[in-house]
Amino acid sequence: MTVTNPLTAVPLRAARWSALHPWRAILAWLGLVLVALGLAMVVPTVETTDADYRLGESGRADQLVAEAGLDRPDTEHVLVTDADGDLDQAEATAAAEQVRAGVASLPGVDDVADPQWSPDRSALLVAVQLARDDVDVAPIQAVTRQVAEDHPGLQVRQTGDVSLDEGIDQQVGDDLKAAEGISLPITLVLMLVAFGALVAAGLPVLLAASSVAATIGVMAPLSHLVPAESTVTSMIVLIGMAVGVDYSLFYLKREREERAAGRTTLDAVEIAARTSGHSILVSGGAVIASMTGLFVVGGATFNSLAVGSILVVGVAVLGSITVLPALLVKLGRRVDRPRVPLLWRLNARIGRGGLSRRILGPVVRRPGVALLVSGVVVGALAAPALGLRIHAANLDTLPDSIPEVVTMRDLTAAFPVEGASATVVVHADAADRERVVAGLERLRTEAGATGDFVEEGEAPESSADGRTTVLRIGMPFDESDERVDEALRDLRSDLVPAALGGLGAEAVVGGGAAESLDTADHQSNRLPLVIGFVLLLTFLMMLATFRSVVVAALSTALNLASVGVSFGFLALVFQHGWGADLLDFTTPGFVIDWIPLFVLVVLVGLSMDYHVFVVSRIREHVEAGLPTHVAVRRGVADTAGVVTSAAAVMVSVFAIFATLSMLEMKMMGVGLAAAILLDATLVRLVMLPAALVLLGERAWWPSRPRRARRPAGDQAGEPAYA
Repeated sequence: MTVTNPLTAVPLRAARWSALHPWRAILAWLGLVLVALGLAMVVPTVETTDADYRLGESGRADQLVAEAGLDRPDTEHVLVTDADGDLDQAEATAAAEQVRAGVASLPGVDDVADPQWSPDRSALLVAVQLARDDVDVAPIQAVTRQVAEDHPGLQVRQTGDVSLDEGIDQQVGDDLKAAEGISLPITLVLMLVAFGALVAAGLPVLLAASSVAATIGVMAPLSHLVPAESTVTSMIVLIGMAVGVDYSLFYLKREREERAAGRTTLDAVEIAARTSGHSILVSGGAVIASMTGLFVVGGATFNSLAVGSILVVGVAVLGSITVLPALLVKLGRRVDRPRVPLLWRLNARIGRGGLSRRILGPVVRRPGVALLVSGVVVGALAAPALGLRIHAANLDTLPDSIPEVVTMRDLTAAFPVEGASATVVVHADAADRERVVAGLERLRTEAGATGDFVEEGEAPESSADGRTTVLRIGMPFDESDERVDEALRDLRSDLVPAALGGLGAEAVVGGGAAESLDTADHQSNRLPLVIGFVLLLTFLMMLATFRSVVVAALSTALNLASVGVSFGFLALVFQHGWGADLLDFTTPGFVIDWIPLFVLVVLVGLSMDYHVFVVSRIREHVEAGLPTHVAVRRGVADTAGVVTSAAAVMVSVFAIFATLSMLEMKMMGVGLAAAILLDATLVRLVMLPAALVLLGERAWWPSRPRRARRPAGDQAGEPAYA
């Protein structure tokens, strides 16, 4: 048979070569993985820096402060309180002085401030200024622990720029280790249920894990071009295990199906390459196309996540169309050994798609009703997304399991100036320095009079050349309080121009709270653009694959419905607190700013995996001469077992992330797991077949499927799709 479709020719040729030269293909894959891991050991990874995250007005403020040498060195804080709230001031003073004396002579400590009482004298604070950014704070922590032991009646705790980051990094590392330790066994169990044999179950997991390992290795040299963000490794594991297992699952299921029909192993591998290999290339391309939407957002985080996700999908596709056919040829029928008797029988039941056939019956008989009811359900689940509120991560989004986080919360409560704040940066001629300082002092008074800012605080600080002056103003609000954003907007639009407008100087507002505001505004503005970009790309890919405007438009609409459901779940769970006790978190009242965009591109890409698989099988039956409504029923039923297994893998991996302590991981897990579960059931089992049955032959417009004429009952031949 002559293959004219390049998407079919590529996997077929790769599989044929791998099948004829299995040891070469296996050794080449092993060499790729080992070389990648070697690169990770030899080439240092370049991680993102604070400068990579600069954005908007806050980014300009940060740049001016850094260039003027006014950026503050890292600081550690030792907080002295009493658990019962009745602080013995004499003992607290003694403890603070002991801390001060203990850390003053430590290497890396530049200065130790005098102990500072909170306004209500319920807490005492010792600020330790570090000499440089890479100071090891372990000796300071040792002093803090010793003072705490010497004063058992007090709470002597440490937090700060370095120790807080180290505590977060440690928690993230523990979370990822827990996720990896749980996900692999669960995925293996799901594969055992899907195949009923140990070797067949192990192959997808092995290939997915090797794809992840190879990608992490290659990311080290790539980080010199695109710096690696701290969350990129977890994303690679998340995406790599999901798509790697699914691609192998599609291929292996079709190969076993063809062998069961009496074909030789080599013929079965070639047919799987032409059919499932085609689907793998298309779905992999859809994931990659979706991930390119992250480049539209821009910034260090999204650029790094885009590179990692695109790379791991590409590696997973490569392994599925090369080393997997080689392994299948070498194993032959041994891939179904050793069988697990109970699971083998269960697999046979799932493979026949009994449940899906019972669902499809009424859907095909009354497609209009099925589409209407399912559309109402999806609309109801997506409706909360209309009120979705996003905000940057802050102390409220960090888990209480990190001691430094709890200490920092207590510190900001006792000392409001250490909490939400704004940094006003003025860049002017050195001759105008006195006028700038006077204007900033006036700004402090006027801002304090609004009640949105704390009037007390440090005096304006100028650079050595007198051209840059900085004023830091505290706010009496928690960082996640909506009033912080409103206060910052008023500061930028009204207060700063009124106080400094006549100087002819550049005045910008920065700081952590302003950075959060700018990031949220940037991503809110880019979200519609990214949605349009991703949906347009997937529409074009579906159009090129199926040569049908209707199928491409329907695929896009269903993807949009799944995205709406995902955003709706995020709003219900994390903004409104539904199920917060079950997932063990305190709702911050918003969704972390980068989560919706990331979930959007990942969901659109991953949902295309089984969508392409199902629609391809339906079109295969149409080209075999079946009417569309019969082809829909048979195509969905034929692929039900594979889709169920693929969705189960995705949902299980994402659900594991929903159990982790870091709120970003929970949001990512809940948003993806809920949407994939609904997408694989209600959307693909009800909405998709109902819409195709209603459309009938019009579903394939403007092309007409080439219908083959076969003898009655003849199901042989080499199909064009799977």
